[in-house]
Amino acid sequence: MTNDQSPITDATPKLQLVVYLIPVIGFFPALWTLYRRQGSREQLSTSRLSITLAFTWFFTYILLATGAATSDFFTLRLLILNSFLTSGYFLVNVWLIFRIIQGKSHRLPGFSRFAERVLGKYMS
Repeated sequence: MTNDQSPITDATPKLQLVVYLIPVIGFFPALWTLYRRQGSREQLSTSRLSITLAFTWFFTYILLATGAATSDFFTLRLLILNSFLTSGYFLVNVWLIFRIIQGKSHRLPGFSRFAERVLGKYMS
């Protein structure tokens, strides 16, 4: 098994990983874990992923909402795209939570690597 697909070990509390991935709310305990720089490798990795997902969702949400507010022609299209983005963010987090409960890998191809590169420099 490669490093990107390693399953969650029994030593890591699954509940804490699940809390990190609760949409919007899990951002705060994940940020606290990275701020303290304490926790297992799985906890730090899940925290980075949760924060990156939340920042990406929030930043794109703000951009689409601003575009919808300032545009006359694309307003409805941007609001629909915004709702798809929000639904996708919630569904990806719920899917990752189910994978953690099943004991499978909680990594997203490409996105987890991006989170490790971006937040790995600054928060660990």
